[in-house]
Amino acid sequence: MVYTLTVHLYANEHPDSIARIKTKLIEAARIYRKDKETIDWLVMQDVHDPRAFTIVERFENESSQKYHLENPYWKTFDPYVVPLLDKKMDLRRHEELDTSKDVEVPV
Repeated sequence: MVYTLTVHLYANEHPDSIARIKTKLIEAARIYRKDKETIDWLVMQDVHDPRAFTIVERFENESSQKYHLENPYWKTFDPYVVPLLDKKMDLRRHEELDTSKDVEVPV
């Protein structure tokens, strides 16, 4: 079962925060996608609110996070991003549903 984290970030009102978060997220995605057992590491920006960002981290399983957390880059991420935020990061943990088989939806 694919293990997925979603992280919602909201930039503060400082004029440079949006651009700095955006470039840091792009850099992070390019690095973390290479981690062992990482399926993908996606970053996105809200189309209606440019201060709102989302990270979607997809791993082969829950224990795969260890490779992400052991990546030396991980220690640089929060110290850079947290001061640029208006509120705490909202992190949610998910197991993706298996959509490979037909299902019967109850009436």
